[in-house]
Amino acid sequence: MRSFFILLPYFTFHLFLLLLLTHFTSYTFSLCSQHDSSALLQFKHSFSVNTSSKPGFLSMCLSFSFKTESWKTGTDCCEWDGVTCDTVSDHVIGLDLSCNNLKGELQPNSTIYKLRHLQQLNLAFNHFSGSSMPIGIGDLVNLTHLNLSFCHLKGNTPSTISHLSKLISLDLSSYSYSNMEINPLTWKKLIHNATNLRELHLNSVDMSSITESSLSMLKNLSSSLVSLSLSETELQGNLSSDILSLPNLQRLDLSFNYNLSGQLPKSNWSSPLRYLNLSSSAFSGEIPYSIGQLKSLTQLDLSHCNLDGMVPLSLWNLTQLTYLDLSFNKLNGEISPLLSNLKHLIHCNLAYNNFSGGIPIVYGNLNKLEYLSLSSNKLTGQVPSSLFHLPHLFILGLSFNKLVGPIPIEITKRSKLSYVGLRDNMLNGTIPHWCYSLPSLLGLVLGDNHLTGFIGEFSTYSLQSLDLSSNNLHGHFPNSIYELQNLTNLDLSSTNLSGVVDFHQFSKLKKLNSLILSHNSFISINIDSSADSILPNLVDLDFSSANINSFPKFQAQNLQTLDLSNNYIHGKIPKWFHKKLLNSWKDIIHINLSFKMLQGHLPIPPHGIVHFLLSNNNFTGNISSTFCNASSLYILNLAHNNLTGMIPQCLGTFPHLSILDMQMNNLYGSIPRTFSKGNAFETIKLNGNQLEGPLPQSLAQCSNLEVLDLGDNNIEDTFPNWLETLPELQVLSLRSNHLHGAITCSSTKHSFPKLRIFDASNNNFSGPLPTSCIKNFQGMINVNDKKTDLQYMRNGYYNDSVVVIVKGFFMELKRILTTFTTIDLSNNMFEGRIPQVIGELYSLKGLNLSNNGITGSIPQSLSNLRNLEWLDLSRNRLTGEIPAALTNLNFLSFLNLSQNHLEGIIPTGQQFDTFGNNSYEGNTMLCGFQLSKSCKNEEDLPPHSTSEDEESGFGWKAVAIGYACGAIFGLLLGYNVFFFTGKPQWLLRLCKSPRMN
Repeated sequence: MRSFFILLPYFTFHLFLLLLLTHFTSYTFSLCSQHDSSALLQFKHSFSVNTSSKPGFLSMCLSFSFKTESWKTGTDCCEWDGVTCDTVSDHVIGLDLSCNNLKGELQPNSTIYKLRHLQQLNLAFNHFSGSSMPIGIGDLVNLTHLNLSFCHLKGNTPSTISHLSKLISLDLSSYSYSNMEINPLTWKKLIHNATNLRELHLNSVDMSSITESSLSMLKNLSSSLVSLSLSETELQGNLSSDILSLPNLQRLDLSFNYNLSGQLPKSNWSSPLRYLNLSSSAFSGEIPYSIGQLKSLTQLDLSHCNLDGMVPLSLWNLTQLTYLDLSFNKLNGEISPLLSNLKHLIHCNLAYNNFSGGIPIVYGNLNKLEYLSLSSNKLTGQVPSSLFHLPHLFILGLSFNKLVGPIPIEITKRSKLSYVGLRDNMLNGTIPHWCYSLPSLLGLVLGDNHLTGFIGEFSTYSLQSLDLSSNNLHGHFPNSIYELQNLTNLDLSSTNLSGVVDFHQFSKLKKLNSLILSHNSFISINIDSSADSILPNLVDLDFSSANINSFPKFQAQNLQTLDLSNNYIHGKIPKWFHKKLLNSWKDIIHINLSFKMLQGHLPIPPHGIVHFLLSNNNFTGNISSTFCNASSLYILNLAHNNLTGMIPQCLGTFPHLSILDMQMNNLYGSIPRTFSKGNAFETIKLNGNQLEGPLPQSLAQCSNLEVLDLGDNNIEDTFPNWLETLPELQVLSLRSNHLHGAITCSSTKHSFPKLRIFDASNNNFSGPLPTSCIKNFQGMINVNDKKTDLQYMRNGYYNDSVVVIVKGFFMELKRILTTFTTIDLSNNMFEGRIPQVIGELYSLKGLNLSNNGITGSIPQSLSNLRNLEWLDLSRNRLTGEIPAALTNLNFLSFLNLSQNHLEGIIPTGQQFDTFGNNSYEGNTMLCGFQLSKSCKNEEDLPPHSTSEDEESGFGWKAVAIGYACGAIFGLLLGYNVFFFTGKPQWLLRLCKSPRMN
């Protein structure tokens, strides 16, 4: 009996546990409501699930599964994957079918809206076939978390979403192409009602109709909002700084709103901010010192904005930063050594700014750094060796700076460097050994430096991209390159390599995408034209100026660009090339076969060709009508051939054609009559042919036209004053045609606003000089003295050129400086006076009014043309004295006033002391030491030499003879020197006087 009482507490305790377990088990295994189960099953059956493949959009999911496979009739829906039930009421309160690959339409009467107790709904990353968001979403009034992101919804967000007043998290982020939008009314209702929102993500939803004031309503959420992401929503206007001052905000993303402007606040930042992304917006101004208040900030992206000024020192005290991107701004000053404070930094991008000074040698503290780009700045000094001792550095970009000295020769044995970019600096010395052997190296870009020595043999077979172009490297082509099986890009152009390169060996490189060996005058590329080299992934092949004498034969189905220009290939284009051009190379967009010795008929351009350059050959025959099929053309250059026939009329209607150059052929007929409205023409050069007829007035439709050269043809018409409205026209050459009548312009101030080169010489124009046009030549009035670098019109695949008379000689300017300005109205029948307004063309470098019937005196205003280099007023009927003020033209190196009726004493001093007899001959009333005719009164002669000059024996006769000889020699030599040194490339084409009428 006693033992019973001893064991009683033990049995009582276990009985209690058994009852307790039974109680809780009854709740754990209770079935969900039949109502909810039925609604879920119907929802499941309204979609299909593709379990056989994973679509591309699911790549954004960390994981994906087919949760609805577990949804079966007769089972407890609370046990189904993705379903959460309330433990008390058994109602479904959570549904997560994200990344489930559901396909079908989200119907307006979907049974999902019957789940009235639902609190969390996540259908992200499914494919609802462009459905609109149903208005029934507003029935789920208990929702606290709603995620419909990236599920291919479109159309307007229904206003009923504002009924979800309990929302804590809302994510409707979309793909940029899905056309989902939210209107101002829905936005206002949502922000007004959902006052508990902590997370609001609407990336790529069209919010272009949301005004600045509507956006500022976010202040209503100041007590709750923690995360705001409105990237790529087309927001515009000026953003109130209040958004950046929300007290609890931890994450803010307004990136890729290109028209959203604003300035960073100078105080009252959202101090809890951890993530701030304003990239690719229109934010401007300086980065304020107050940014240092964001002590919790881990990621800062202000790239692609309009920020300027110096980076405040306070930014370098944000010691929690792991990601920093300030690239593509206008920031200046030096990069502070305080960068070393950011010991947690993993990603640092300061590229494309105006940073100057040296690269701070502080990187020993940045042991976590994986990405560093300082490219495209103005950094000087040497490359710090400490950069190559960072154990985790993966990407190093220092290209496009002014760095000097050698590349550091030592690198840590633990290096993980995969990309080294040092292009376009002034580095010297040899290529370090580690560049050939570092196992992790994928990309080595050292082009455009002053590196010397041999290229070694590579043993880093992981290498994918190799650029050693434009250096002073020499020796033989490394055979180990043929063994780099992973190589995709190879650029060894513009080096001094020598020896034989076997083109067929490149067939080993099956991944090769780009092969550039251009501008190598000492190598010989061995090409076997009888066999195809198989390069299955080749996209770009550039063998221009590479001493090849036959077409390389290869199989490359993906070829896009082919440049074989400036070589010794001659004769006709082989048949196999024509065949590949039309049948095999389906993707080709760029072909350059210029400056060769090719003959025969033009090849037929492929349908999708964009650049077709065949200039400076000996092609003959007509331009085939098949050119009309190449409507994708952007550049068509057939200049300097022997083509005959008519220009296809269709070319004027091509929507993308920007450059049409057919100069110096034997084409006849008319200029294309129709230039479509909205066309893309920027350059039209048809000079040096036999074209005739009137000028088509549809040329006025070419609103982007910069260069129009129709010189040296047989065009008969009056002056095309309807061209005056072209806002971009800079070069207009109508020389040597049969144009007649007066040159007039309207009274508008916008006539030819950018014209800088105006050549109407060798025509039959008459009447007074065109004052109404000249006074509006703003491009010749404005002088930009701040430009120090030489800038030319157009770069890349095509350079604009023009034939002009410079200092009495015909010249073809192979490239046109943006500061080159000239007017040539010579060899016409103009009469009357020289207008005073010419003296206001302050940037004018050349003025030629010779061989006309101009009367009156030389206007004093010409002395204002301080940039004038040549002046030709010869063979007119000018009277009066030569203005003494013209001696102030310090750049004047050519003067021709001959064959007029000028009188008096020739002024002396400055450049006038260099002009000889031929500048003044034929003016019987002139006198002076420059002429054989001296003035009658010795005392009337102005002083022209000092006693020292006379004692030295260096008198005016020697000066005149010296300048006469020097002018011709300097002209010939100078322009060739300019050509090879990168200075103005004015190449003498014809060395004879211009023809006279």
